[in-house]
Amino acid sequence: MGMSSSDYLAQAQALLPPGPAWPRSADAYITRLLLGLSSELERVEGRAAGLLEEADPRTSAELLIDWERVAGLPDGCVSDSGVDPSTSQRRAALLGRLTMRGAQSLSYFQQLAASLGYTVTVSEFDVFDVNDDVSELIYGVSWAHVWQVQSVLNQPVYFFVTSTVADPLGSWSNVILECVLSRFKPAHTVLLFSYT
Repeated sequence: MGMSSSDYLAQAQALLPPGPAWPRSADAYITRLLLGLSSELERVEGRAAGLLEEADPRTSAELLIDWERVAGLPDGCVSDSGVDPSTSQRRAALLGRLTMRGAQSLSYFQQLAASLGYTVTVSEFDVFDVNDDVSELIYGVSWAHVWQVQSVLNQPVYFFVTSTVADPLGSWSNVILECVLSRFKPAHTVLLFSYT
């Protein structure tokens, strides 16, 4: 931590000119004035240290709203879902938006779902042809661009150590998962959701 008010007081007293007009005793008016100013300097230094925490989106609290504005959050999927995200979910969404690199692989969509707090399995449908085994499921050409996300219905999102006291202990909803994955899916594909 930085300097205390007594450290600032000692510094200020050291800058005073010598002589009886500038007493250093604890009950002197100048000492009480400098002590008041020293307390304010300690508070300002503490706020400056807090500003460093606000500069990091993972620990931001007071500037979280401004961080979200810069990143284009809250996401339309979240605001349209009626779900009120917790502070830790908002931070995770912000960090994801700032560090996200898009892709079209199945693993990318699994990671995207994981960043939202969901465990999913992503699968594709192969078009059946004459070389396939008889036990294979038969999918026509129209299934060539279809893929499926399998998840637990109403997967719970639990309270974490990084959550705040205003956050619920748990919430259940898959609306955000469907909206986000549908928005980021390749445009030529059809996305299906399957719940167990």
